[in-house]
Amino acid sequence: MDKRFADFLKNMTGLVIALIHFVPFYILITMALKKSNDFSSRWKLPDYIFLDNFRVAMSSGKLLQAMSNSMIVTVSSVMLIALLGAMAAYPLARVKSRFNLTMMSLILSVMMVPKLTVLVPLYSLVAGLGGVSTYWGIVLLITTYKLSACIFLYSNFISTIPRALDEAATIDGCSRFSVFYRILLPSMMPVTATVIIMNSVSIWNDFSFSLYFMQSPLKRTVTLAISSFFSQNNTNLNAAAAAALLAIIPATVLYLSLQKHFVKGMVDGSVK
Repeated sequence: MDKRFADFLKNMTGLVIALIHFVPFYILITMALKKSNDFSSRWKLPDYIFLDNFRVAMSSGKLLQAMSNSMIVTVSSVMLIALLGAMAAYPLARVKSRFNLTMMSLILSVMMVPKLTVLVPLYSLVAGLGGVSTYWGIVLLITTYKLSACIFLYSNFISTIPRALDEAATIDGCSRFSVFYRILLPSMMPVTATVIIMNSVSIWNDFSFSLYFMQSPLKRTVTLAISSFFSQNNTNLNAAAAAALLAIIPATVLYLSLQKHFVKGMVDGSVK
């Protein structure tokens, strides 16, 4: 096959995939800019601009407060996941023992457990500890649930870093902690960016944990704020679309800020 034709096929395939992913955002934009009594096709952009849906999303949905709650939960959880994941992965990657191999197998098995299968026992446990509708309760849950995948990525990435760096730093007088903090941690920026992006987007968009463990109206997250526009008696699709558009801004900014590290971290962290 001619190289130019192959490149053309790749570009067209990428364009088609990009357009397919853009369709939901286009529908969101059209719905967010329409009046609630405008029943024209959702594919058609209105010939007017109606911004009242954003005002309703901010006031009735209390979106700012919900985004603040989501920000606290997301930032706290991601910091703990990245720090604990990197620290746990270091000995698992550097010390090849039967115990560590067993631990890695256990970590991989935990990754396969669906979230919904453990909601009931988790709720019973957290309720007994008084952690329902608290930041620390949901942060603890999310951190423990997401930690296994983080350890897996960090462990495989650390395995690609030559042991000679550790040995040279040890000869120079560095302790185990200094080797990790001064040598390995700066080298793990690509996989750290991947961990931050993947977990931030996942936690920001989380609904099931938030629905069960953030029941207080003052502590509800952004996904619960958007879902409040859908009820049995009343549905405001236009305001929900406006709220969804506002809610994706932080995740988009984060991805654009760290995208140069994302692909490298995914490849190096997933494949030895």
